Parts: sequence; C-alpha cells; structure tokens
Amino acid sequence: MNETLQLLILPFQIDFMQRAFLVTLMIAAPMAILSCFLVLKGWSLMGDAVSHAVFPGIVLAYILSIPLAVGAFAAGMTCALAAGFLKENSRIKEDTVLGIVFSGMFGLGLVLYVKVQSDVHLDHILFGDMLGILPRDLLETGLIALASLAFLVSLRKDLLLHAFDEQHAKAIGLPTRLLHYGLLAVLSLTVVGALKAVGIILAIAMVVAPGAIAFLLTKRFESMLLVAIAVALGSSLTGIYASFLIDSAPAPTIVLVMTAIFIIAFVRTMISNRGKPAAA
Repeated sequence: MNETLQLLILPFQIDFMQRAFLVTLMIAAPMAILSCFLVLKGWSLMGDAVSHAVFPGIVLAYILSIPLAVGAFAAGMTCALAAGFLKENSRIKEDTVLGIVFSGMFGLGLVLYVKVQSDVHLDHILFGDMLGILPRDLLETGLIALASLAFLVSLRKDLLLHAFDEQHAKAIGLPTRLLHYGLLAVLSLTVVGALKAVGIILAIAMVVAPGAIAFLLTKRFESMLLVAIAVALGSSLTGIYASFLIDSAPAPTIVLVMTAIFIIAFVRTMISNRGKPAAA
C-alpha cells in the first residue's frame, strides 16, 4: 500500500516533473482564453498557421545567436501580416491564403534547419521538451503568459464585440485594427510561450481544443472562458501525470486527454439536443 502511494505522489517530488507542471500551467490559462476568441472568430486555422510559421524564425534566431523566442515571434507576426495582406489584395479566400503561407514558411524552416548544424533537436522544436525545462525557461514563459493575460483580460469585452460584429465595433469607435493585430500578436506570443513545453505542432491543440470544448458546453461567454481555462488546466495536469505513470511523452498525452474531453462534450451535446423538440 505504501509503495503504491509513493508511486502516485512521486511525480510531484521530482524536480523536472515539477517544472513541467509549472510551465504548462502558466501557459494553459492564456492559451485557453485565446482559444475562445479564435473559435468565435473562426480563426482556428490561423492558430495552426502561426504555430507552423514560427519554425524559420527559430532557425534564423539560432543562426544570428539571438533568443529563439524573438525569432519565433517575428516569424509568427510575419505570417499573420502576410496572410492579411494577401487576403485584402486578392480574391483568394482566407483559409487558402493561410494554407499557402504557413506551409511555405514551414517548408522554409525545414530547409534552413537541414542546412544549419544546430544543437537544438528537431523533435524538441516540433513536439516540445517539457521534461527539459530550465529555470530561465520558466521565467520567459511566465512573462509571456502574464503579458498575454493582461491584454486578453483587460480588453475581453472589446475583443468579444470585435469577434461577433466587427462592423458594429467600428461604428461605435472601437480601434478594430488595433484589436485585430493585437490579437494576432498575442497569438504569436502565446505560441512562443508554449514552444518549450509542447512544441510547434502540439501548440495547435492548446489554442483550439479548450475553446471548442467550452463552446459545446456553454451558452454565455463568461462561462465559456471559465470552462476553457478549467479544461486547459485539468488536461495539462492529467496529461503530465498520466505520462509519468505510463511512460509516454507529456505533450502528446495532454493532447489525447483534450481530445477525449472533446469527444465526451460532443456526445453529451448530441444527446442533449436529441431530447429537445425540433424548432418549428
């Protein structure tokens, strides 16, 4: 009995596991709130695009010997601005533009990575290195999470109106362009913050799944925010803890937990809707 109890509490006693829990919990809240706005605006593919687009920025930052976060943020914003420019100046739809831009930038990143003799492992960039988090990584992620939260929480009402009715927001004098590009900047920033923990590929799930699950389960925006945060935090804790017990990678396990919650939420919504009378 004592051995079983010791095994259950062991993940909370190991230094690298403690840092993994901490870094993921720090980035989970801002990514959950951001995911709500992305789902409401129909920008889920934008989260995918920015996550892939940071790759060449990371490689260029390594070449220039500057912080990787700086290069990743610059590349993410370049992707967002390029997609916006192409959409405004062509007849191509936004999803097509995003597909072209993010696949092109991701391809550029792969070519640069192959040409550069880097000591940063490709798997760590793509899938994160949660168990290799250092104290300086915690500080960087904490500052990014704090800045992102400050923007999203302080402007949540303006961002909500901008998400539902951009024309009305413009008519009443809200700075819609600032809100638009501010949200893109925060998206790039949160992806950078999640880079060390979950990597480029799995960051997509973190900026989409919590908001999608909350959207299925709630009717009010404030409730949606709370549910999304609870899902992100709960999935992160459960995923990391389970990964230790079953000897798997933490980030993919978190994504699997989120996927399972989404399936449960979807099935619950379907059952609930069947019990309601059809609208006349």
